[in-house]
Amino acid sequence: MSRDQAHQAAGPGTGTVAAPPPPGTEIPYLELLARDASPEMYERPVLLARAEGLPAERIAALEHAKLLALRVRAELEGRRRREAELSALFETAHDLAGLRDVDAVLRAIVQRARSLLGTDTAYLSLNAQDRGDTYLQVTEGCVSARFQQLRLGMGEGLGGLVAQTARPYVTEDYFQDARFRHTRTIDAAVRDEGLVAILGVPLMLGPHVIGVLYAADRRARVFEREQIALLGSFAALAAAAIDTTNLLTETRSALAGLERANEIIRDRSAVIERASEVHDRLAELVLRGGGVADVAAAVSEVLGATVEFTETGTAPAEALEASRSEGHAVRHGTDWIAALVAGGESLGALVLRGHPDLDPVDQLTLERAAMVTSLLLLARRSAAEAERRVRGELLDDLLDARDRDPRLLRERAARFHADLDATHVVLAARLDAPTADADEEAAARRRLWSAASHLAATRHGLAATRDGGTVLLLPLADGDGATGLARRTARDLG
Repeated sequence: MSRDQAHQAAGPGTGTVAAPPPPGTEIPYLELLARDASPEMYERPVLLARAEGLPAERIAALEHAKLLALRVRAELEGRRRREAELSALFETAHDLAGLRDVDAVLRAIVQRARSLLGTDTAYLSLNAQDRGDTYLQVTEGCVSARFQQLRLGMGEGLGGLVAQTARPYVTEDYFQDARFRHTRTIDAAVRDEGLVAILGVPLMLGPHVIGVLYAADRRARVFEREQIALLGSFAALAAAAIDTTNLLTETRSALAGLERANEIIRDRSAVIERASEVHDRLAELVLRGGGVADVAAAVSEVLGATVEFTETGTAPAEALEASRSEGHAVRHGTDWIAALVAGGESLGALVLRGHPDLDPVDQLTLERAAMVTSLLLLARRSAAEAERRVRGELLDDLLDARDRDPRLLRERAARFHADLDATHVVLAARLDAPTADADEEAAARRRLWSAASHLAATRHGLAATRDGGTVLLLPLADGDGATGLARRTARDLG
């Protein structure tokens, strides 16, 4: 049976790939992609074709190839950016595990935040408890001496508001934003630095704000949610670095000033050294590609007790909230609960089973393991979301743009183990009926999209959100029918 006949036999809902453009059209753009040329260079083949007076259909084919090449370039850039973000988080976690100089770690965090967010500047302020204000500690990309010496009172400016409320704030145009209490000193320093768009996230130690991490541009800009979450992750690492160096400082002070407490000092040093070794081990485990189960197994071995990962909905709610608000592991009956938090979002908990008497060393070990697990879950989720988004973009191209290059479409599909030459069925899924509660309906839509994405990935298909619903493209197995596949899919999603 020919492919056209197979398409007709599959009936409604099946799809085919659009015819390719004229041979040779894509060659100059493949060369540009191979050279990682700038976007401006992609206009050159079209301009040359027009200058040479080539036929209109040839120019149109070049225009189409140009758009495809630019899309591929954008996708490659996005992948490189996401890989750089995850790599920077892991590198920073590794720096923290071998912490010796907190200022060097904080400078590295600020530098990486500026690089990944692509901002003109990044800086970090710490709260001065004795003066009741916050001051700039580390800056990157700043040129104004007045700005680098700036101190903000609690509630003043964007940074003072973040430090006071313990919440992230972002503004596209600082001087036009009336949410902040503008002062002459702060506005003069910000104007002197030339900043316009500013994002600030709090540095938290338990329920306390110890400072603020910023990323800022000298032009109007909208910061995306992913960028806010990424800066929040860097802020968590910065707070952990400060927390660890505070422990080191306490120990050194005790060694210098309390000769009669040698035994206590040795115990304290052992606490910090063991915590550092465990953190090194966990960071190395994650960098080698270990999963949540591997981290739990490693901590179980170190503590000599069972450590399990639990979802947010299955962990004791009261104990989970207490651990999240205090920033430490809390006791719950004979268990210990350490909340997993990233960017202010709860990701679950590590539960130490049947160990009611936990010494400070083991408690610190459990808390450090929870921080590493949070970073691991955030990284895994970001990768999964990126894959689902790319699958959805490919399905959108198949449904909406039938003049795409079939070869490129097949190559993109092959990365997800999807065979576009096989017969597929297109299925649309919607919620039975909208609910009165907008939050409940949004949560239901997210669950439907998550289930459809998982189903598409396991069956070598594709899924995308369209017009308030979800669309799936699933391969039709031999001897199977479109109706039977649709019924099984509806049952699985339900």
